[in-house]
Amino acid sequence: MAERTPPSIDPALWLGERRKEEEKNFLKGSRQHNEELASAGRIFLEFIQGFWSLHAIDPCVTVFGSARFPEGHRHYELARALGKRLAEEGFTVMTGGGPGIMEAANRGAKEGGGMSIGCNIQLPEEQEPNPYIDRFVEFDHFFVRKVMLVKYSRAFVILPGGFGTLDEVFETATLMQTGKIEAFPIVAMGGAFWKSLGRFIEETLIPEETISPSDLDLIQRADSIDQAIEIIRKGF
Repeated sequence: MAERTPPSIDPALWLGERRKEEEKNFLKGSRQHNEELASAGRIFLEFIQGFWSLHAIDPCVTVFGSARFPEGHRHYELARALGKRLAEEGFTVMTGGGPGIMEAANRGAKEGGGMSIGCNIQLPEEQEPNPYIDRFVEFDHFFVRKVMLVKYSRAFVILPGGFGTLDEVFETATLMQTGKIEAFPIVAMGGAFWKSLGRFIEETLIPEETISPSDLDLIQRADSIDQAIEIIRKGF
């Protein structure tokens, strides 16, 4: 009887699926102590990888934004122009390393002759690393990635995005609000995109006293790249 040849498996694909399952299992609930210890070890190694890869990149500005805007979209082109200007001003530009606004900011940084950094994460869709990165590190866990995006930056620019972008901006603001990190500039760009959110904060959160009026100062809006650079410079 002829021996059947096992189907070929892409090692990278298999490893990616294995890593996704491990992360799901980590967040599933209580497990055996040896499994929790193994997860803790993998997370520790992710942190070490990040520290090793991202040292000596100061001064750095992190740009947050959606992965879904293509080249030519007004938000993509704004991020590209911003990245270029930041590089020309002497800043390293860090993003989540993926497509869309992240790609645009990294691309602009390269075009401006600056350092371009990407902290990527593997996702089921849309999150391939973009080709405009000088230094690249990939993570399995969102929370480790977010630590790196915040730890090494001295200012943050928020461009239009979805749940991930909102998560990043509000976690960064919360860390500042609670004194866990210094109050570095957070600059929101994108014009009308943020108006409804701004009204919600001012007309609901403030009256309900879930935040203080002074917390509004944590996030500043900029209508131009010049204004954003000015806010960042003052923050430094």
